[in-house]
This record gives sequence, structure tokens and C-alpha cells, in this order.
Amino acid sequence: MTNKRPLILCVGNRLRRDDGFGPVVADELRSLEISDMDIEESWGEGTKLMQAWEGRSHVIIVDAAHSGTAEPGVFHYFNATETEIPRDFFRYTTHRFGVAEAVELARNLKALPPQVEIYAVEGEDFGNGEGLTLRVEQAVEGILKRLLPNYKPD
Repeated sequence: MTNKRPLILCVGNRLRRDDGFGPVVADELRSLEISDMDIEESWGEGTKLMQAWEGRSHVIIVDAAHSGTAEPGVFHYFNATETEIPRDFFRYTTHRFGVAEAVELARNLKALPPQVEIYAVEGEDFGNGEGLTLRVEQAVEGILKRLLPNYKPD
């Protein structure tokens, strides 16, 4: 049975500075009390991600990334249904089997949802500690505008 409600899967670790981007976005989305999509938070362990999206028709993953080529706060977008995800793009995950690996394994197993999008913000500081760096914090509003076309900040 397919769940047609979009799932926004916010990935990250609040205790690793900019890696907390996904969970902060989840907090903001929950505060808006959106009724037509599901919002879940994840640490990013690959098998848990695959379980979360099982039976979904549309999944949006929100995470922090470190491409090594972009400025902090810049967004990266992948249509994971059509594009392979670079394996070292999410290199600050605490798991060896994370977002990119889960997407590619699910693709190979024919278990990838029909529509999977990934929005990743370029992080700056992935060290221990709480709180996002300024440019990543400013990107929270930008992702809300991308995810919710009718979003208007207070």
C-alpha cells in the first residue's frame, strides 16, 4: 500500500553544529502545523531511512552537506529518482551507511520511492556543539520557501 502524503525526512545531529540543519528545519515545519505532509527526523542511518520511506510515493530529504566546492549556506538539489548521489557529499554523517548509500541501495533493490528529492545546505562547522553557524541558520528560511511555496515568514 502506497502512502501518497509526502514525507519530509529531516536528517542530522543537533550536537554536531551545522549537521543539525535537518532537525532545525523539522522543528520549523512542525511549528507551522502543516496538515498535508508528514515530517520525520532522523540521525541519517541508512537502514532507518529506508524503513521510513518504505511505501511512500514522494520523499523529500533535508540534510547538511559538505561538497568542498560551495560556500556555506548554498543549497544543493538532487532529484534522486533520476540522479546518483555522490557518496562523499554527506561525509560528515556518523554512519558509514547514510543518505547516499541508502538511496543507491534502494535504487538497486527497486525499493526507491517513485519520487525522491534531496535538499542539502552546504555546512561550515560540523564539530561538536549545538547551534548552526550564521549562514546555515539563514538558510532555514530559504528551505522553507522551497518546500512550501505559500510560505511567508512572520
